[in-house]
Amino acid sequence: MPASPIRKLVPYAEAAKKKGVKVYHLNIGQPDIETPKQCLDAVRNADFKVLEYSHSAGNESYRKKLTQYYKKVGINVTAEQIIITTGGSEAIIFGFMACMDAGDEVIIPEPFYANYNGFAVEAGVIVKPIKSSIEDGFALPPIEEFEKAITPKTKGIVICNPNNPTGYLYSAAEMEVLKQIILKHNLYLFADEAYREFCYEGTHTSAMHLTGVDDNIVMMDTISKRYSACGGRIGAFVTKNTALLGAAMKLGQARLSPPSFAQILGEAAVDLPDDYFDITKAEYKLRRDTIVKRLNNIPGVFCPNPGGAFYAMAKLPIDDSDKFCQWLLEDFSYNNQTVMLAPATGFYGTPGLGKQEVRLAYVLNVTAINAAMDCLEKALEEYPGRV
Repeated sequence: MPASPIRKLVPYAEAAKKKGVKVYHLNIGQPDIETPKQCLDAVRNADFKVLEYSHSAGNESYRKKLTQYYKKVGINVTAEQIIITTGGSEAIIFGFMACMDAGDEVIIPEPFYANYNGFAVEAGVIVKPIKSSIEDGFALPPIEEFEKAITPKTKGIVICNPNNPTGYLYSAAEMEVLKQIILKHNLYLFADEAYREFCYEGTHTSAMHLTGVDDNIVMMDTISKRYSACGGRIGAFVTKNTALLGAAMKLGQARLSPPSFAQILGEAAVDLPDDYFDITKAEYKLRRDTIVKRLNNIPGVFCPNPGGAFYAMAKLPIDDSDKFCQWLLEDFSYNNQTVMLAPATGFYGTPGLGKQEVRLAYVLNVTAINAAMDCLEKALEEYPGRV
């Protein structure tokens, strides 16, 4: 099981804080936006005398509510085509385990969300990475690269849209390319759509919008980032493939039921005003514009402009991102402050890639982002492994 590039440096951050150093956490996608009061109140005011198991597929009332939410974004599904999961993570694991046997392969454009590797290990599945490039903003690799990676053991492709860790927003045309591939080779398309609402240029094309491939699409979703409710651990496994739903339900029954309180929170969230995301998205866009401008103004740094989510990947003039990110916490401070980043090596499946890249999560306010960028600029001047 690989270590998390997002969390593995936590002991060093804790040690820095004990020395009195302020750490700006740009390493993890933990939003500082407040969870909507309406959702929290729904949990506080819930009236029941026994905290029971929910249905293994999740509360029917919540699943029915979710169909209303999905309809607003052009996804037409029934409550029976949704299984509520313990976070989006469990939805991904259910997808891997329901669709693939041990030794089967799944193709993922890299860099990719590091925990896909961990989920694959749990399911006995082999990840076959294909490289996307920071030079073109991490656009979808050419169809030829997918074709080269496909073997008789290939069962699916994973896409995260908008992407974590790159922030890249896949276009409708790119999603159609993926449709061609899965139709030609009879593959599953696992679509992680955790950041659907966070699109700053262009519009989001869901895998569920693709026509003629209903049996090939598995969408994984979550309320964690959408409503700033990461600790609720509520996600959703969504597909129109009835055989897959049956297989995933067996996994759902084995883990009994998803968390109860957060289903109440998620159900209330569907009733938030339609303009709820407008304010949140505008704040994240301001943060994105701030961090990308600051990064690209630092000598030797390159950061493409991400179209969605709340992550940016930057190329730094350093020898080793793992060493640099640890050095920031162990040996560096500027005005008694430092910044915590995620080394990009952990987001690549191909050994040796990402050595000069880091992921930054712009989940702090603009004042904090500017202070963090001041630290990073000074750190790059002092780092002994600068190239």
